[in-house]
Amino acid sequence: MARLARVEYEGAIYHVTVRGNQRRKIFNDDRDRGRFIQKLEEYAEVFQVRLYAFCLMSNHVHLVLETALPNLGRFMHRLQTAYTVFYNTRHRLAGHLMQGRYKAKPVEGDDYLLKLMRYVHLNPVFTKAWRSKSVAERVIELRAYRWSSYAAYTGKPSWKFVNVHPLLEMMEGRTEARRRAAMRRFIERAIQETDEEFMRAARESPLCLGSEAFRDRIQDLYEAATRKALTPEDVALRSLGRALSAKRVVEVVCGVMGVGEEAVRRRARGAWLRPILADALARHAGLTQREIAAVMGLRTGKAVSMQLACLRAAAVEEGELTNRIKQIEVVLSKE
Repeated sequence: MARLARVEYEGAIYHVTVRGNQRRKIFNDDRDRGRFIQKLEEYAEVFQVRLYAFCLMSNHVHLVLETALPNLGRFMHRLQTAYTVFYNTRHRLAGHLMQGRYKAKPVEGDDYLLKLMRYVHLNPVFTKAWRSKSVAERVIELRAYRWSSYAAYTGKPSWKFVNVHPLLEMMEGRTEARRRAAMRRFIERAIQETDEEFMRAARESPLCLGSEAFRDRIQDLYEAATRKALTPEDVALRSLGRALSAKRVVEVVCGVMGVGEEAVRRRARGAWLRPILADALARHAGLTQREIAAVMGLRTGKAVSMQLACLRAAAVEEGELTNRIKQIEVVLSKE
């Protein structure tokens, strides 16, 4: 299954998430956390990355950052490699520490960026263990949590490499102290009042976070990156006319998934049939996203793009889903 093409451009802002392999811990203690932050600061300077926020949890990390150059991939590769080498050496381990590829969603600036920064900082008090606590207890925990950039926004002398001023400037107040106080209120108020509008916007597109116009722009960039990433084998397959019929691809995919072909046009939350079929139709039938949409009963090619993005962003490395995909590939490659 092809990987999701990365969208990189000068001045891009991203919400990056890195998770431990098989949801395992990537930080055992404060020494681990300290080394990750040390490397984060080091490579942010090397790659001219402006870091707006971070939050380290036990088995994953959130980063909000801006790349002056289109170099997110190089930055993340160096950061993850350096930390993995340290962690494995220290704990006498080997192999992958991180789960698949990191996820990176481009983010529109201003209001979306501000609300994302708030969401990232609230992670420690929205864990299962803290959801049942009182608001007052969660506020205390949030302020005491050492391993996020929250303190940098509220005035404590920590994490000076975090670029807080662009977001603080969005707060009301003539002085920096008043803007920091307003920022604290803005963040802590959301412990009790969930921002449903922001959460809905975050779910609407797997490719990015922003307005409709911003989503259209990122969609165009994603499609351009996808075309650029086509391998010679992909091009040869289409030009030589060796593509399979859409009907045959549907038959194989539905057969392996154990469903009838009528399920293709039926929306089912959490089901992988349509994303897997969309991927197979693109690669084995040579269909465009608009043509795939017609086969699957979707309104637009954008809907297909979202299906593909969801599938590839999952970065599944094992389990039932991967086995089904492999079975489909075996059958279709012999056709």
